[in-house]
Amino acid sequence: MGEEIQGSAKDAHWAKAIPRARDRMQSRWLVGVVVPAMVLEAVGSCVGLVLSGPAGLLRFPVVFSVAFAGLVWTMRSATLPAAGVGLLVCLILSMRGSGGFFARPALCALIALFVLTFVATRFGRRRKEARGLAEARSGRRASQVVANLGVAALCAAVGWYGGCLAALAEATADTVSSEIGQALGGPTWLITKFRRVPAGRDGGVSFAGSLGGVIGAGVVVMAGSLGFASWREGAIVFGAACAGLVFDSVLGATVEERGWLGNDLVNFCSTLFAVATWAVWKMVFG
Repeated sequence: MGEEIQGSAKDAHWAKAIPRARDRMQSRWLVGVVVPAMVLEAVGSCVGLVLSGPAGLLRFPVVFSVAFAGLVWTMRSATLPAAGVGLLVCLILSMRGSGGFFARPALCALIALFVLTFVATRFGRRRKEARGLAEARSGRRASQVVANLGVAALCAAVGWYGGCLAALAEATADTVSSEIGQALGGPTWLITKFRRVPAGRDGGVSFAGSLGGVIGAGVVVMAGSLGFASWREGAIVFGAACAGLVFDSVLGATVEERGWLGNDLVNFCSTLFAVATWAVWKMVFG
């Protein structure tokens, strides 16, 4: 679940297999396709709420989303454009439900994701900075937010709550596993060949990182559990998120290692795989 080198270390030495220009092009295409869809959904949902009922129905989603995006940017967890994308995601998720914060389970899951990834990113930061693996101090870029949260927002837009939660849990698991594994080091194996590789290597997995990722996914699923009709649905979502985490490592060890896909597209595809797994398992076991 290796993450890309970011910040000053990334600028000083491009250690990824994919050429920098191709990586940037893929990230721009991802943002260019997903963000307009999110904008249309957010605007459409806002207009729908205004036309269907009192204007007060829109107050909580808008105020909370703006406040959340401002907090994320102030804490330097994201750049300003990334915080704007986060505002869209938060707005879409917060309009699924009514009442206060705890009556909107998708929003509870999003906040759990933010807290877990914030703590994991800063865990062992000095050690990660010394090895050139730390996230840039300016925070995540817009393309990274789209890669990790775009699928969840689109699932929420079409009413697939289980898919939305599976994508959020997978994104949490991926970030937590990468950050914990890089901070603690320890034996790391390439998932496709089971040979030792340095911590932070694309497709590399470690016991500590994987355990942290699975726990992170479980916390997010529990945070959003009020949206489940039964415990079985929660188990399916959790299993799908873990499957997406494994898929992310496989992609990292194959297409990312060969320079075909950059980290943003790998993350996007992994959340998409988690949703697809949820959909199949729900049809079979739901």
